Amino acid sequence: MYWDLFMMFIRVGLVSFGGGYAVIPIIQHEVTEKGWLTSAEFQQTVALAGMAPGSIATNAATLIGYRTAGYIGAAVSTAGMILPSLVVIVLLSALFYRMHDNSWVKSSLYGLRPVTTGLIIYAAIHFGYPSENSGISWVWIATLLISGVCLFLLLKYKLHPLLILSVAGAAGIILF
Repeated sequence: MYWDLFMMFIRVGLVSFGGGYAVIPIIQHEVTEKGWLTSAEFQQTVALAGMAPGSIATNAATLIGYRTAGYIGAAVSTAGMILPSLVVIVLLSALFYRMHDNSWVKSSLYGLRPVTTGLIIYAAIHFGYPSENSGISWVWIATLLISGVCLFLLLKYKLHPLLILSVAGAAGIILF
């Protein structure tokens, strides 16, 4: 089990371009396909991981590891998640400072932006649904309403994200 957790999060960590939210769909696919968590359990795990300080993907790896294999599972999952990023960033840092003016490097970085944006939007839409089999319900509409209001407050008034989180949490308490 420990080896499976470590290798799964190594694979996820190797493709975690664009931040933690971009790999949430990958983690969900892996975890639910292996039967470690249901979709509902995964959504709860991601919600808890998002509330904790630090990277959401690393926090989710820690929580999933703990849930499936205890403290050692949490440690190996966390190590698997951060090890590829650590190795890649050290190597890229050395290379980037030598090649940051290269047009191929600049073009590839511009090419990664839309992919990352698409993955984040997919994660947001997929995470917004309470479950895979439920249709449009009051919970779904309320979730969409809270999301829309939060997005509006962020874009229009540029409020601090912690304030937005507090408002969304209070709205959740009232609506659910």
